[in-house]
Amino acid sequence: MKVVALVSGGKDSCYVMMKCIQYGHEIVALANLLPVDDSVDELDSYMYQTVGHQIIVSYAECMNVPLFRRRIRGSSRHQKLSYQMTPDDEVEDLFVLLSEVKRQIPSITAVSSGAIASDYQRLRVESICSRLGLVSLAFLWKQDQTLLLQEMIANGIKAILVKVAAIGLDPSKHLGKDLAFMEPYLLKLKELYGSNVCGEGGEYETLTLDCPLFTNARIVLDEFQVVLHSPDSIAPVGVLHPTIFHLEKKGNPDSDSLEEKKEPGLVFEVQGDGPNTPESTRQPDNGTVEHTRNRVHLSKTEKENTFSICCWLEGSSESSTGLKEDLETVLTEIESQLLKQGFKWQNVLYIHLYISDMSEFAVANETYVKFITHEKCPFGVPSRSTIELPLVQAGLGKSYVEVLVANDQSKRVLHVQSISSWAPSCIGPYSQATLHKGVLHMAGQLGLDPPTMNLRNEGAIAELNQALTNSEAIAEAFRCSISSSAVLFVVFCSARTEESERNQLHETFVSFLDLAKSSRRRESNVLDPIFLYILVPDLPKRALVEVKPVLYVQEDSETDDETKQEQLGEGDYSCWGYKPEKWHQDCVQKRVVDGKICVTVLSISAEVMKKKLHEPSGEEGKQLERVTRFCVYLLNKTLSENSFTWQDTTSLRIHFSTSLGVSVKVLSDIFETAFKELNEMSHEGRVGDSKEPTFNLVPVLGAGNSSASLDNIITCELFSLRS
Repeated sequence: MKVVALVSGGKDSCYVMMKCIQYGHEIVALANLLPVDDSVDELDSYMYQTVGHQIIVSYAECMNVPLFRRRIRGSSRHQKLSYQMTPDDEVEDLFVLLSEVKRQIPSITAVSSGAIASDYQRLRVESICSRLGLVSLAFLWKQDQTLLLQEMIANGIKAILVKVAAIGLDPSKHLGKDLAFMEPYLLKLKELYGSNVCGEGGEYETLTLDCPLFTNARIVLDEFQVVLHSPDSIAPVGVLHPTIFHLEKKGNPDSDSLEEKKEPGLVFEVQGDGPNTPESTRQPDNGTVEHTRNRVHLSKTEKENTFSICCWLEGSSESSTGLKEDLETVLTEIESQLLKQGFKWQNVLYIHLYISDMSEFAVANETYVKFITHEKCPFGVPSRSTIELPLVQAGLGKSYVEVLVANDQSKRVLHVQSISSWAPSCIGPYSQATLHKGVLHMAGQLGLDPPTMNLRNEGAIAELNQALTNSEAIAEAFRCSISSSAVLFVVFCSARTEESERNQLHETFVSFLDLAKSSRRRESNVLDPIFLYILVPDLPKRALVEVKPVLYVQEDSETDDETKQEQLGEGDYSCWGYKPEKWHQDCVQKRVVDGKICVTVLSISAEVMKKKLHEPSGEEGKQLERVTRFCVYLLNKTLSENSFTWQDTTSLRIHFSTSLGVSVKVLSDIFETAFKELNEMSHEGRVGDSKEPTFNLVPVLGAGNSSASLDNIITCELFSLRS
């Protein structure tokens, strides 16, 4: 990509340019913001480093790259973490600056910044990039600061301290000192006081005088003044004001040193207020909905504060008007259902986006972003997974959407759009993870190499390891680990995966978790997760594996007592003549955590159906009735035994194999009948009185508890959350 680099003069903004080059990008322009008054060293800015701005003009000649500069007219008006367009805010100066760069150099597609740990700055750069259709590159994000400092120095960053504001740093002693000289002392301050060795806590700022990207010349600072801002006896604050400097040519030792100068052909000052960019809002196409109303179907769980809504279209490929139209209809219907109940997209925690053909992923995404936007989700956009399913085979349209909804705004969202070395970016309105009521819903993770965003090409095992590494990085942002906090892993396997590799996936998964556990300090509570493997036709980017973890993040809770929960109920849960038998437990995986969460995966394999649930009459319809009744019986028994009810259900996903040869409509009717019969037999197990079913039927190619055995014909995935 062609990149415009945000440069403050600091070590971070220069080193991230070097990382851009390393990953194959090209720096074609520089952008810098400076005070209105040249004599002012530092502004009261939450966003920009301006100390040393007098020297930045020389970067254009040092790199032989055009430099675009703008005077900062705004101030920090919008101080909440997530930024929204605010007139006269200093962030809008960055928008005007980058708008002009993009106008003059239309080939630019990305912006680099030196963000390491500041969410405040990263989110604002990402907001501007989103508005301008640019990609944010932040290759230093979340990197270990001690290692990063060593790396910068080792790779030729020559920088000096130009501001100090921390205990142990003295303006009279340390301003103007070289970063390499200061490194041991900065590490010592970290040990003594917990200081950030890269200055991310505002401890110090730097000015880069030379680096490998300065191919034409280096900057030599001849004279400077120390300006004391605060004479505090513990942590005095001071800045360096450059008075005389010159450029020293590289490559020709006989050339004369250059005087300070400004290259008119390389330096541009950006004026004006910039283009008007009103945010567009989409009006639902009610005509489309009415035209297909007879095809729209819904399901909804009945838990009041956290529930799921699913929408699909009945019909074959012949009756479908196309993925775009089908998805618009489905999303419009869900939007309508949310509004009827007093909710909006901002209440959505997670979205499962199922499509019939992954080659149309771009079309699906373009349609999706018309509905789910940052403007509609001020508390954070929902996390998402996108899967290709055999929808048409099951008698559905070309799109199928499930949303998890909460009736409050207590969710905490992690949405990093910048490309970095930390974890794959989410460029668009979907987040890496969403935490709500102690449950961390993580977006589907592919085996993407974060800095390149390329899929690992060594096969399914390599993809799985990378996907798990990415999942762990996201979990660590919430101070937990997939090795100790996961309650459920859903692993989607592409049908293109070689069977030999598919058979090794589960063993690889377990080995990764065991290694992660051993590398962490002993933890008092380590959960034993449930695994569910699902075989699907295809995945985004033609990936072979996608991992969707669900974690429990303890919030002021006592230690979990799973044993206690399992012993709570010993009543008579028999119905339809079923009595507890030992083999029933082989069909059920369940995890009960802190008495708050009950996750159940019920698996009915072809062998179980043939040997244990055989219908004597041999009638196919009767056989399915027998299987669905057994599923409902066993799910009801599991909930009741652990003191949960159907009203605690946030989602009930029933994956069924297309090898059954039945449509969603037929199977839905059979399950609805089974639940109705359960209600009639036991009020304690009552499941809903609504017109819509409370379960979500998902057609798949196969499923299983292990990647080596995906022969389940029906797999029930039940998630219950006690308020």
